[in-house]
Amino acid sequence: MYDHHDSSDRLASYADVLAGELPGTWTSCHIPADAKDDLTELADRIWDLDLVADTLAGHPLQEAALLSRPDGAQLVLVNRHDERGGFLIAAVAPRALPDKAYRAVPEPNGIALVDNPFLSAEHVVGDLLARYDTALAQVRTNALGGLQPSQADRVVLTWQPDGSVATAPVDHRAGEILLGHGFVQDPQDGIYRLNGDDTQAQARALREIGPELEAIGIGTGLQHSVGRTAPTATPAPAPPVPAGHRTPAARGR
Repeated sequence: MYDHHDSSDRLASYADVLAGELPGTWTSCHIPADAKDDLTELADRIWDLDLVADTLAGHPLQEAALLSRPDGAQLVLVNRHDERGGFLIAAVAPRALPDKAYRAVPEPNGIALVDNPFLSAEHVVGDLLARYDTALAQVRTNALGGLQPSQADRVVLTWQPDGSVATAPVDHRAGEILLGHGFVQDPQDGIYRLNGDDTQAQARALREIGPELEAIGIGTGLQHSVGRTAPTATPAPAPPVPAGHRTPAARGR
């Protein structure tokens, strides 16, 4: 006979192990069936137009496990309702970003996972997480008009009209380096900003992050706004804005 409690325990336990196997710091939280408002809000933010969306169309979200990273990235783990068993995992769209930020950004569609969370972690890292980090950086930069998106191997810094510098790194390791040099991450849009109140401190931070990022294989570029000049040597030009394909389901539901 089907045991709801066994199913919930299995989902929560799997999520705990999976979170511990992903790179960086991830935590997991089980959302039970009686948390209807939380499940409704979460379902609306699931960033998928493929496997997970099809599953939810026939089996509305009854419970879930939410995996969260300190920089605001979130993944949702749900039960798979077919003979194959296992779980499905999908990206979660950030809160409070305008719909226009998602235009031309392809959905980082979810994937199916086997019962082994250790093997599944490798699949998540090599597939979903890589696509999610790229899409996440794109929508965050789109939310701040004129800010070029960073790429996995390049952090693009953009001067803002108020003298601050803003960026949305793809790699969480780059985010940790930025935070260590005075950047502050906005909890709403996820953009990292370094204010220009102290121009000498700002210039020093920009000089120091370059070698640290380079040490982990990430280049840097500095994009100039009209009327602004860099406090340090002119960096390499920024990369072109990647083209996307579709509007995410999470914004249309």
